Amino acid sequence: MPEQQFAKVAYDIERSIKIALLNRDMTQKELAELIHANPQQLNRAIKGDMTPKSHKLREQVARVLNL
Repeated sequence: MPEQQFAKVAYDIERSIKIALLNRDMTQKELAELIHANPQQLNRAIKGDMTPKSHKLREQVARVLNL
């Protein structure tokens, strides 16, 4: 996937997560506590980090926020 497309996908994922958090009146820190994750690692995952840990965190976030 070209870098520009990757950046767009990462931005779209970040935006959908942040909108879902706003709709639930929830902070990233509260979400991290809910899924038993480090808040800094969760932030990196939301921002598009490609490590296996970040991928797993995004899957957990998607389940919790029904994305």
